[in-house]
Amino acid sequence: MIRKLKTGYYRLYSSKPDPQTGKRRNLGTFDTREKAQQHEREVQYFKRKG
Repeated sequence: MIRKLKTGYYRLYSSKPDPQTGKRRNLGTFDTREKAQQHEREVQYFKRKG
């Protein structure tokens, strides 16, 4: 999940909440939405490669 922050950056969050904290994990902060989407694809590839 990608959200735009007040600062203008985009942050990538995990799809499922962390069981310990109940919040979504921060998977990175990026300058543009395109960079955040690229990183999301990289994360998904890594998860499936396992």
